[in-house]
Formats: sequence, C-alpha cells, structure tokens
Amino acid sequence: MTDGPAAEAGGVRAHAENEIATDIRALSAVSEQIGHLFARSHSLRSTDFRALMHIATAEAEGRPLTAGQLRELMGLSPAAITYLVERMIASGHIRRETDPGDRRRVILHYADRGMAVAGDFFLPLGQRTRSALADLPTADLTAAHRVLFAVVSAMRDHHVALTQQQSTDE
Repeated sequence: MTDGPAAEAGGVRAHAENEIATDIRALSAVSEQIGHLFARSHSLRSTDFRALMHIATAEAEGRPLTAGQLRELMGLSPAAITYLVERMIASGHIRRETDPGDRRRVILHYADRGMAVAGDFFLPLGQRTRSALADLPTADLTAAHRVLFAVVSAMRDHHVALTQQQSTDE
C-alpha cells in the first residue's frame, strides 16, 4: 500500500472521476425522463425524440446528418428510417435539404415548427440551467465544458468500437 501525497492525490482524482461518471449517468437518466415527457406531450414516439436529438446535436456541431447517417446512429433498418423521416417531415419537426457541398446528398434539419415546439418546451429548462450556473465562475464553466467534451468523445469512440466489433462478430 502506498502512503503519502501521491496516493492521496490519486484517490482524490479517482473519486472525482467516479463523481463525474455518476453525474453523467444521472444527467442521462433525467434527460431521458424529460425527453419522454416531451415526446408524449407532442404525440411523438421515443424513436422520434431520439432522432430529433441526433439531428439537433449534429446541426449544433456543424455536421448535419443524412438519413443514412441517422439510420446508423439509431441502428434502424433503411425502411424504418425512411418511415421515421417521412413521419417527422409530415409532422413539421424536420425538413430535408439538398447538401450545398454535394447536390446528390440530402441532409436533415430541424424545421421551423419543430424548433418552435422544442423552444416552447425546453425554454424553462434553459432558464433553470442558466439560473443554476449563474454563481459559477466562467473558468469553472470552461473547465466543465472540457470535461464533458472529453467524456462525450470517449463515449463516441466506444460506440464506434462496439459497432465495429458487432459488425465483425456477425
């Protein structure tokens, strides 16, 4: 057993990493609960909400999705993703647009109506979040962003590895 500051620092770091993991699981769980409420209140299926989250996230990150990319992210068949996309377009939540960089590709975007519906529902959450963060220094928020970015990157890498492993196993 190692004693001293280095061991203590390692224990503190391990504890902090475990707390982050616990916090992220809690964030995922409550996000899922809120997502179910949003879906239910707007007559959406859980897969619809998942699709909207993927589309919104990809758009915010500057990498809008094609239907094929969305299908891969969601693990759906081509027929299922076509049905989902058509249903979401008909309900006014998303729209298709020709990719300006490659006219053969069609990308998915949140439609104006979908943005308005999501804004109405999630605006109070945004206000509560800003209120909860108001007393934290900007340096803490910047550090938290770096932590979350690292965790999301690790999770995406793990997803890719699992997907590749499953492809190999089949």
